[in-house]
Amino acid sequence: MPTLSLPRPTWLSPKVFRTEVLAGLVVALALIPEAISFSIIAGVDPAIGLFASFTMAVVIAFVGGRAAMITAATGAVALVIAPLNRDHGLGYLVAAVILAGVFQIALGALGVAKLMRFVPRSVMVGFVNSLAILIFMAQVPAMSDVPFAVYPLILGGLALMVFFPKVTNVVPAPLVSIVILTAITVGAGIAVPTVGDEGKLPSSLPVPGLPDVPFTVETLKIIAPYAFAMALVGLMESLMTAKLVDEITETRSSKTRESIGQGIANIVTGFFGGMGGCAMIGQTMINVKVSGARTRLSTFLAGAFLMVLCISFGPLVSDIPMAALVAVMIMVCFATFDWHSVAPKTIRRMPLGELLVMVVTVACVVATHNLAIGVVVGSVTAMVIFAKRVAHLADVTSVLDPDGSHVVYRVTGELFFASSNDLVGRFDYAGDPSKVVVDLSSAHIWDASSVAALDAIEHRYAQRGKSVEIIGLNKPSAELHKTLSGELSAGH
Repeated sequence: MPTLSLPRPTWLSPKVFRTEVLAGLVVALALIPEAISFSIIAGVDPAIGLFASFTMAVVIAFVGGRAAMITAATGAVALVIAPLNRDHGLGYLVAAVILAGVFQIALGALGVAKLMRFVPRSVMVGFVNSLAILIFMAQVPAMSDVPFAVYPLILGGLALMVFFPKVTNVVPAPLVSIVILTAITVGAGIAVPTVGDEGKLPSSLPVPGLPDVPFTVETLKIIAPYAFAMALVGLMESLMTAKLVDEITETRSSKTRESIGQGIANIVTGFFGGMGGCAMIGQTMINVKVSGARTRLSTFLAGAFLMVLCISFGPLVSDIPMAALVAVMIMVCFATFDWHSVAPKTIRRMPLGELLVMVVTVACVVATHNLAIGVVVGSVTAMVIFAKRVAHLADVTSVLDPDGSHVVYRVTGELFFASSNDLVGRFDYAGDPSKVVVDLSSAHIWDASSVAALDAIEHRYAQRGKSVEIIGLNKPSAELHKTLSGELSAGH
């Protein structure tokens, strides 16, 4: 009897296992101050953000669609739910997180992930560049009004991460940098800001429970708008991050599974009293691009190590200088930014529209500190530029029959709302003979606007007692024309 053999997980290889474990440790160390900072933004206790990062990372490692991507508490989600916590309290925030997870599962099942195909490359480049800028801007407070010793520590950390990989890649350079800088500050007694200054670390694991809110329609009305906004922002950032990791690793991921997985992770996090979250691009870059992780093991261990470090090694972790983590994040900035996109040679060759879309995306993200807004505005800008460009590709030429009995108008190009608006004015209604042929064999009808334009052309000729014959329609165009022709009030 044949036996079913399952594929051997790649992380069982000793080399891959070591990479994944060390990458997870580096990410966990970097997550602690970030989670605490996002908790402050949301107006909750630091433990709430740390619990969220733990549960989100562990759950998504099993149910997510993109291996090696890090999901935890994020600033974008914190900004969305902060007003709810301020006005109604933590119970309503937790309830909103659970409802946001339900929305994400529904949106994932409805195929919202397929919309990612409409995000053009110029928006993706702008997204990546603005991300790098935001990560750097987030480090500025940690470099302002601090003891002078912070600056040489940051420079030393950067130097270690640049030159240590030239010696060996056995241990991730960021981890080496964190350990050495911590040893120096503790051993020499250098007084600089530390992780412990950011907030108190939790001393026990989170306990599951129900949100402390009345289960009424009124509660639903309060939390629903925030939950839906959180679901959309979380999905957009997660799907954009997944797409970026796909490009870096040259592998494909399941965006639908990722969407549903994000929802499941938020529901679990809500029941454990966390503030929810989504994919973290900065931490994902540490994991994938800087540390070289490629499997779900690193994601799981990032969450697991986070709790172990907080609960078992809290005092030691509290002594890590913020300068060490700032250096890691600055390194992530340089690794994330697409320097080729701003090279003079690239700028000279790139179409003006593509550059405009990239700049608009970056400007919107930096101005709003919201990656989702930048992606939406950038995508809309790209669509407008594309529509304007394609509209000019539609053309009309006329050929008069030698005997003067009829005229043939040959229409070429894509007919849609932008190109069909000028179509009606390209015909000589008064001067043409009694029979007019419109040849669409080299054109395609895409929407109702084009059908309405053709109806308007027929109507204007009919007013002058002339007949119009439309020929050459391909099958989709013919079906659309047959369905809508005469139903769109073309004569008005």
